[in-house]
Amino acid sequence: MRDLDGRLVVSHDPPCGDVLGVDAVFSRVAAHDAGLPMALNIKSDGLQGLVSSAVARHGLTGCFVFDMAVPDAVQWLKAETGIAVFTRHSDVEAVPAFYDEAAGVWLDAFRSDWWDMDVVAAHLEAGKRVAIVSPELHGRDHRAVWTMLRESAVCRRDDVILCTDIPETAKEFLGS
Repeated sequence: MRDLDGRLVVSHDPPCGDVLGVDAVFSRVAAHDAGLPMALNIKSDGLQGLVSSAVARHGLTGCFVFDMAVPDAVQWLKAETGIAVFTRHSDVEAVPAFYDEAAGVWLDAFRSDWWDMDVVAAHLEAGKRVAIVSPELHGRDHRAVWTMLRESAVCRRDDVILCTDIPETAKEFLGS
């Protein structure tokens, strides 16, 4: 199944049609590099046990979860899964929920490229990893943001992740 943007939807339920099961996806990731960053967008409550079991089963170490409902975020933060929890900072959520407890920040821009490198620097100085959502994921041109990242050299930090639909192009453009 594909979402409205044409991206493949991954389900923890048994696969049907063109939906991949979580074990199929995780085994492919593990075969390539189990330590790669892997953002898990949580859209259902109560998945802590299922997700952490699958992550452990496949030896994945670079996973983090984000985008869960606030009550479910409480459960993720309480659970001892070993999986990092990221909070969202966006033009909609000006104050990230559970900031002190979160391991990182999902830096998003739904309507405009509102953030600058001072915002990224503040999160990094607070000890957070930062996952930057590239503008093309919201139907906007990515070039200005990518140029800002390249000029700051922040894109070469291990604690900064760029979430993009065009990773090969990003790697070439950013030089990392």
